[in-house]
Order: sequence, then C-alpha cells, then structure tokens
Amino acid sequence: MNLKKQFMEGLLTQNPVLVQVLGMCSTMAITTSFFNGLGMGVAVIVILTLSNVIIAAIRKIIPDKIRIAMFIVVIAGFVTMVDLLIQAFVPALASSLGVFIPLIVVNCIILGRAESFSYKNGIAASFFDGIFQGIGYTAVLLVMCIIREFLGAGTFGGGILGPDGKGITILPSQFPAGMLTLPVGGFLVLGCLIAAMQWALARPKKNKEESK
Repeated sequence: MNLKKQFMEGLLTQNPVLVQVLGMCSTMAITTSFFNGLGMGVAVIVILTLSNVIIAAIRKIIPDKIRIAMFIVVIAGFVTMVDLLIQAFVPALASSLGVFIPLIVVNCIILGRAESFSYKNGIAASFFDGIFQGIGYTAVLLVMCIIREFLGAGTFGGGILGPDGKGITILPSQFPAGMLTLPVGGFLVLGCLIAAMQWALARPKKNKEESK
C-alpha cells in the first residue's frame, strides 16, 4: 500500500472527474455555490469510503455474477443513511441538492471504485482509496463552484457566508457573466478544467521525449 501514490492518483493523475471523467452529471449540476459543492463533496467522501471498506471486507464471499447488484445494495444503504442525516441536520443543503444526493447510488465514481479497486484490494487500501478519490472529486467541485459563482454571480461563499447566506459580493452586479451559473456554464468551466489537467499531465511526457 503506497499512500503517497494513492493520494496523487486521487488528486491528480487519476482524478475521478478530470482524468477518469466520471460523475459528470452532479459535477455540472450542483456547482453553482460553494455550499453545494462542499456538501456534495463531503457526502461523496463519506459514502465512497464506507462503501469501499464494506465491499473490500466481503469481496471474497460475493459471487462474481451478482457483484454489481451487491455493490449497489451496499452503496444504497450508505446513501440512504447520509441522505436522512442531511435532511435532519442540514435541511437547507438537502433542499438545495435535491435529487442529487439519492442519485449517488448510481454515481459512476462510487461504482467505478468498487469494481476497479475495493473488489480487488484489502480493507486498509480501500479505505484510503475512498478518502483520496473523494478528496479529488471534492477539490474539483470546489474549484468549479468558486469559478462559476465568482465569474457568474460576482460572489463567494454562497449558502454559507454573507447576508442571508447569499455569499460575499466581490464584483459589482454589471460585471459577472450570468451565463456561467446556467448549465452551459458548467460545461464550459468543466471543459476548461479537463483541458488544463490533460495539458499538465502530458507536459512531463513531452519534455521527457524532447530531452532524448
């Protein structure tokens, strides 16, 4: 188990959103305020980590033919618990995220890590994989939230900071490009981030080839 390698994979080289291109629906839909991104990110970290641990613990007794169904049962259990906890203790977040918390059940990031990692590795490695992949997902959400909220609404910390939780106003109302808070803005920002990540990952390889 190499924790440094797992951390770098989750954050950069195998980032679930920018490299593996998973979880696109929720990534573009809820990244309009910092509160949404933080809440969704924490929920995914908790569910992904717990699901990974349980699947790794029972992987040797799961029949191969029904493994996907078993993955969904485990994930659905944790999603239900997290959803009920959010509704009970953070109702504003539950109202803001709406159906996207229950939809974590079929989030490709959760199922993808269950199939490709926790089903093939031990409990400890799966635990850290869940945390690091979740951190990578959350980091992308927060970056997108900050960009879309700042350039689209001229505010920062929507849902948490400012009067009535509307965020701290940074840009005058005539400057923000409101289009970025719309669905098309999610596509544009995510596309730019994916392009930047691919460029950054390809640069060392290109420099190595040129040095030969």
